[in-house]
Amino acid sequence: MVRNGFSFVLVALVFAVCFAAEAQTGSRVIAQVSDQGVPADQAVLTLDDVVRTALAQNPAVRSAAHTVAAQRAKVPQAGSLPDPTFSVAWAGNIQPFSVQRGDPSSYRGVSASQMLPLFGKRGLRRDIATKEADATEWDVEAVRRRVAADVKAAFYDYWYYDKAIRTTQQNHELLTKLSQIAEARYRVGKGMQPDVLRSQVEISMLLQKLTTLEQQRATAQARLNALMGRNTDTALPPAADVAGYSPLNYSLDELYKLARQADPEYQRMQKMIERNQLAVNLAQKDYLPDLSVGYMYQQRPLMPDMHGMTFTVNIPIFYKTKQREEVRQAKEEELSASSARDNRQNELYFDLKQNYLAAKASENLLKLFSQGVVPQSSLALESSMSAYQVGNVDFLTVMGNFTTVLNYQTDYYRELANYQTSLARMEALTGTELTSAQALPATPQAPDKK
Repeated sequence: MVRNGFSFVLVALVFAVCFAAEAQTGSRVIAQVSDQGVPADQAVLTLDDVVRTALAQNPAVRSAAHTVAAQRAKVPQAGSLPDPTFSVAWAGNIQPFSVQRGDPSSYRGVSASQMLPLFGKRGLRRDIATKEADATEWDVEAVRRRVAADVKAAFYDYWYYDKAIRTTQQNHELLTKLSQIAEARYRVGKGMQPDVLRSQVEISMLLQKLTTLEQQRATAQARLNALMGRNTDTALPPAADVAGYSPLNYSLDELYKLARQADPEYQRMQKMIERNQLAVNLAQKDYLPDLSVGYMYQQRPLMPDMHGMTFTVNIPIFYKTKQREEVRQAKEEELSASSARDNRQNELYFDLKQNYLAAKASENLLKLFSQGVVPQSSLALESSMSAYQVGNVDFLTVMGNFTTVLNYQTDYYRELANYQTSLARMEALTGTELTSAQALPATPQAPDKK
């Protein structure tokens, strides 16, 4: 009986060290693993720093910015007049600029001309180029938001694997101690050999899980480095702890409205519709001719100098195959852009609803873990410990309940990362910050026991 009591004290001591018991208030041991934070003197990787670095260094963001600058440079070009022409001519001798004396048909002269588009065409071309540049601005915004969302998703994965590895390491240490207790009980005839073997199998399975988690953490680290424009092998400090999660206070209809106003792809397509409407007006103006104005000066031997003016217009006689088809093309492009915008709205609503439902599911699971699963698992663990003390349950039942509690904590972290990732994806669609406010606890707490 003394040995049984001593074994129970060892088991209780192990669980007390590992679980986040309300020790300072004198409460009983609960099924909650203590969260070992990063030491104060160790650098941590914060989400704001990662996002800021990625937006400044990511090559895709830089490329999009240069594309906008290039597109903006087209605007003054589109509104400019065509280049004037200048020519030099002579007739008479083959020698440049020489004339034949006494021959009135011999001359030397210069001429210049300028084509003047019909009034309004230059303005329309400039407006079209402006709309194209405006559309490209939304491309930059889309890239920035996509990079930010990808960075946040990678950061939360990286944070989760940090948490999962730490929890698994704690689990491994505790199961090793529990296995040693089982071996000690077996040696004195109080336990069974299958209990010892089962505990060793559980330890091996944890080592296998730990290897997988470390590989996944290395992948998440490489992904973060790539998004920040760094070498994928660059070492990163541990991720700063996620202080908690904030409830999603927007309804789906409100998110739809925000997305229609701020989704970059939707707004880009709207700009292209406006651009194509201007293109239709420009195509219709091409039915009318443009004007070219020219000036000519001739110098002739022994005769007065001559000045001349020319006025030239193009005659759109091939309008059936040119101007008419140009108008048709512009109208079809306008209809195409309008349909693409409507299709984007459907895709936008689907993406929003998909992430909204995923966030709500994760939020419900987080509440379930913190308010139901963890407290219930804690009670089950304490019950099995009490039953083990009097010999009503075997040692593996206690160990199984212990493992269950730790697995539930890992699942909680996974759902918290999934929740924050879903919010980040919705941020990219709505342009509204959803992941900054932290209100609820990041770790589920078992209820106090009186």
